[in-house]
Amino acid sequence: MRSPTSRLLALLELLQDRPHATGRELAASLDIDRRTLRRYVAALQDLGIPVEGQRGVGGGYRIRPGYRLPPLMLGDDEVVAVVLGLLAARANRLPAASEAVDGVLAKLNRVLPTVLRRQVEALASTVLFSDSGSVAPAPGDNLLLLAEAIRRRRCVRATYTSYEGVVSSRTLSPLGLVVHCGRWYLAAHDHTREALRTFRVDRMRAVRIDHEAAPVEPPDGFDAVAYIGRSLAAVPWTHDVVVVLDLPLETATARFSPRLGLLSTTDRGTRLEMRVESLDWMARVLASLGCAFAIEQPLELRAHVAALGELLETSAR
Repeated sequence: MRSPTSRLLALLELLQDRPHATGRELAASLDIDRRTLRRYVAALQDLGIPVEGQRGVGGGYRIRPGYRLPPLMLGDDEVVAVVLGLLAARANRLPAASEAVDGVLAKLNRVLPTVLRRQVEALASTVLFSDSGSVAPAPGDNLLLLAEAIRRRRCVRATYTSYEGVVSSRTLSPLGLVVHCGRWYLAAHDHTREALRTFRVDRMRAVRIDHEAAPVEPPDGFDAVAYIGRSLAAVPWTHDVVVVLDLPLETATARFSPRLGLLSTTDRGTRLEMRVESLDWMARVLASLGCAFAIEQPLELRAHVAALGELLETSAR
């Protein structure tokens, strides 16, 4: 049963979603009588929300034309954290996630300042996930700007620090934002090298849109997730991981993205081979698979799994 507070918020949502609604329509939607509806309308008016009522045939309620709720005051990093959580839920196909995510994003966009709303819409339409699991933070303002550049087909300029620590200035045509192995990556055409390249977003600084440089369109059929997966496969990661999962191959394939590692059948279950930078992240991936497993290498991964288990046990108390 809905509480009075939830019904009051639902009434506000109904009034924002349509230019006019009859009392009968609103009462039926909220499963209340007309008298209770009038009390809720009065409560909104007491809060300073200009709900107007019209009597007679064709009468009803509306929010005064031109009125907008005050913008939601969230910083860029806070907005990115909220949107990322919603999009990850949808990408991981959690129960009823798609419809719920669309509803929350619509409500969020309705109360964001105009510029931030446009950037959030761009982020929601461009970010892709190659896998599930936790994601390392990256500057929210950079993510929003890169997403906007992808959506509007604009070039960006940025300072980039390579894996070796070399700092350089880049002019890029962003083609795709991808969350892969717990990190944010950008697939982009590098105008300096005139070639496709992969960039770690957390290594980018002073990102800004370049309105003068001519953007390069993505190749026909370009798949940012597949490209970044291939690109990173050649990177000399810190750890080579081999784990045997207590799952048949078909089930393991459904739970684990083949873009992240190699799955093969053994007499003990499914063998998983992959290369990773963080053993903490690998421990979280294994925990998310929901099965028993045997770690063959590296042996230090066992300590990270044990530490994660202790943390989860403590949190559950």
